[in-house]
Amino acid sequence: MSLINTQIKPFKATAFHKGDFVDLTEASLKGKWSVLVFYPADFTFVCPTELEDLAAQYAEFQKLGVEIYSVSTDTHFAHKAWHDTSDAIKKVNYPMIGDPTGALTRNFDVMIEEEGLALRGTFVINPEGQIKLCEIHDNGIGRDAKELLRKVQAAQYVASHPGEVCPAKWTPGEKTLAPSLDLVGKI
Repeated sequence: MSLINTQIKPFKATAFHKGDFVDLTEASLKGKWSVLVFYPADFTFVCPTELEDLAAQYAEFQKLGVEIYSVSTDTHFAHKAWHDTSDAIKKVNYPMIGDPTGALTRNFDVMIEEEGLALRGTFVINPEGQIKLCEIHDNGIGRDAKELLRKVQAAQYVASHPGEVCPAKWTPGEKTLAPSLDLVGKI
């Protein structure tokens, strides 16, 4: 069963954020657009490149009212240690959620049970707590923050413009579509 349009499940977690440890729940994600980016583990290889890429685009997400949350099955203590020692991770200003029990990772169906690690899962959640985008990669395939930003912009556009949809490669300001009988077979 797809997670699309389902409500996020209850959770409790601690994140490392701007030098502090903060407690988060599903309520923390409601009322604004949120993006959860699951990754396998701190102190690894592809993961810091992705988190650094997100950090470079973070201000653009913030302009859209979007909070980014990275999530791994490491502890919030490990996140702090990684932040303190990695030049790439020092650039991260968004919350880094620790999920050592794997509860949050399982809630989003990205747990690799035999390894205790997460797949590369990306989830866009609307202010009502519904999952609007779900993308899961093999752990050897890194993600692109600019493409994620474009998808968030499309999700926000569709949410605020009922009856319109965004075609492939749509970016803000470009033409959208209004599905109707008149369009069938004409695209």
